[in-house]
Amino acid sequence: MIHLHYIDDALLVAEKPAGLLSVPGRSEENQDCVVARLQALYPDALTVHRLDQVTSGLLLHARGKAMQAALSMQFEQRSVSKRYEAVVQGLLEAEAGAVDLPLIVDWPNRPKQQVDHERGKPALTRWRVLARDVQAQRTRVALEPVTGRSHQLRLHMASLGHPIVGDVLYGATPAQRVHLHACALAFSHPVTGAVLAFESAAPF
Repeated sequence: MIHLHYIDDALLVAEKPAGLLSVPGRSEENQDCVVARLQALYPDALTVHRLDQVTSGLLLHARGKAMQAALSMQFEQRSVSKRYEAVVQGLLEAEAGAVDLPLIVDWPNRPKQQVDHERGKPALTRWRVLARDVQAQRTRVALEPVTGRSHQLRLHMASLGHPIVGDVLYGATPAQRVHLHACALAFSHPVTGAVLAFESAAPF
C-alpha cells in the first residue's frame, strides 16, 4: 500500500518507499512500481517525475494527460521546489556549497552516471550541512537539485569525496539502505494555481 500525502481530481502526492521502482522496469519480472500500485486504485494516475529505486520520499503523479502535461511543464521550467535529505560518509568541512559538474550515462556500467565535461548535460546541486556525527564520521545534509539529472545528487556528493551512506554504486560502504530521501516538494496546483507544499521526515 502506497501512503498518500494528498489526492484530488488533478493529482496525487505519494510516499515512495526505498527499494521500489517509480516506473516499470525493462524486464517483465520488474513491473511492480509506485505508478502501477497507484493505478490499481486510480487508473488515471500518470508519472510526472521519478525517484531512483534506492531513494524514498515525496513523488508527484498527475491524474490524466492534461494534468501530466501541466505538471511536467513546471518541472521543465524549474518552478518546482525540491529538497532532499541525505547522510554522507565523512565530515564535510564547509557549511554549504554547490557542485556544478556535467553528467552523462556511463554506458558500459549503466545505470551509473559519470562526469563528462565535453558531452555531459549541465547539472547543479546546492548543499548545506544539517548535522555532523563525529563518532560515526558522517554528515547529514540538505540537498537541492537545481537540475534534475539521473543520479545527480548521488554522483555529486561522491565527487566531493563524500558518497551517500549505503550507495555502493558510487563508492560507499554497504549499509541497510541508501540514505537519500525526498523530504520536501512544492509546486503550483495545475487547476487553481495555489501553491502546494509537502514535507516528509527522513526515515533514517
